[in-house]
Amino acid sequence: FAIEVSLENTDLNRLPIYRNAISSLGVLGDYIIGGTSAKEGLTPFIFVASLSERKLINIEDLNKFIPEQRSVQSGFCKGKNNLFYAGTVANKVNGSIGDGHLLQVKIGTKGAINIEDLGVPVRGEGVFSLLCNSQGTMLYGISYPSGLFFIYNIKTRQTRTFKDIAPTNKDIATYKEYIVEPSDYLCGALIEDNEGLIYGSMPINKLFYFNPKDESFHVLKDELPQVWKRDVLGRIDSWAKAKDGKLYGGNAGDGQLFEINPSTKKVKNLGKPIMMNRIRGLSFGKDGKLYGIAGAPPGYAHLFSYDSENGYSDFGNPIYPMIAPGIEQGIPWRAFNIRTVTSAQNGKYIVMGEDESLSQLLIFNVQEK
Repeated sequence: FAIEVSLENTDLNRLPIYRNAISSLGVLGDYIIGGTSAKEGLTPFIFVASLSERKLINIEDLNKFIPEQRSVQSGFCKGKNNLFYAGTVANKVNGSIGDGHLLQVKIGTKGAINIEDLGVPVRGEGVFSLLCNSQGTMLYGISYPSGLFFIYNIKTRQTRTFKDIAPTNKDIATYKEYIVEPSDYLCGALIEDNEGLIYGSMPINKLFYFNPKDESFHVLKDELPQVWKRDVLGRIDSWAKAKDGKLYGGNAGDGQLFEINPSTKKVKNLGKPIMMNRIRGLSFGKDGKLYGIAGAPPGYAHLFSYDSENGYSDFGNPIYPMIAPGIEQGIPWRAFNIRTVTSAQNGKYIVMGEDESLSQLLIFNVQEK
C-alpha cells in the first residue's frame, strides 16, 4: 500500500511540492519518521506517518528550528532511548554552501515531533552521511562537499575531523575530467560491524574501515566491484548488516551488490539486480532476504530481493494502491524514483520513500517463507 504525504488535494496537513523528496527514513514501532530534501533555496521537513492508520500524522518545517537548510540528506540513525539522529545540507549563501547541522529527533505521544539542534559539526560543510554506533554514544559522518570524516561525541557534543579519506587534489582533478560532482562520489552511507569498525567508501573506488579504538583508517585490499573503466563512479550508496554479521553494500556507479566478510575483509561481487546504476537503499525483511532499490534517474526504480540460495528476484517498478481523503476510491500510485529504504516491525514491512516533486511512502508487506 501507499501512504499519501504530498498530494495537495485536501486541507489536511501535507508536504508541499518541491520540498518533499523523501531522503531519510527511520521507524519506531508503528511510526515512520521521515526527512525531506527541497529544491535549492527552499527548506525541508521532518514528518511522522502511521503504518497501522496508513496516514500522515505530523509534520514540522525544519526552517522553524534551523533556518536555511535544504536537505535532510544523511538518513536517520537510532541512538539510546529511541532517539534519532540526522544531518542536514544547507542552502548556498553567496554561492557557497552554508553550515549543515546535526539533529536529534524524539517521537513523542501520538507521533509528536521534538527536534533539537545539536549544532554544526564542520563549518562550511553539510552532513552527507551519518551513523550512530551501537552503544549510542558517538556519531560518525562524512561532510559535504569536502568529504571529511568526523566524529561527534553525543555526551560532550564535541566534534573531531579527519582528512584521511577526503579526496586529494589528484582525485578532484580526475573527477572534474569525468564531470562528476561531490554528490556523485562522496560516501553515501556508513555501517558498523560487530567489532565496532566503521566501513565506508573513499576515492577512487576504494573501501575503508575506521577503528575507533586507536582512531586509525585502513584501506581494504579489495576495491568496490566495477565495470571496466567505470571505477571513477564507484562509491557506497547503501549498506545493510545480516544476522551473521556479514555486510552488504550497494555500489552507486554500476548498481552492483557486494558482500564483505568482516573477519577476512574480503569483498565478494554479487552482481547487478537490474541493468541500471545505483542501489539507493538496502534493508533485511523478516523472511531473511535482503531487499533493495535498484535504479535511479534517468532510469526507474525497481524493488528487488536477494538471498544466497535463490539469488535475485526483481519485483519491478513498485505500484501500490493509495486511499486517502479525497481519493476514497483509491488510486494506483507508481513510484518511478525511490531514494531511501528501511524495515519496519521486525522486517514485516519494507518502507520506501520517493524522490519526486510529489513524493509518497510505499510499503511492501514481506511474506513468510
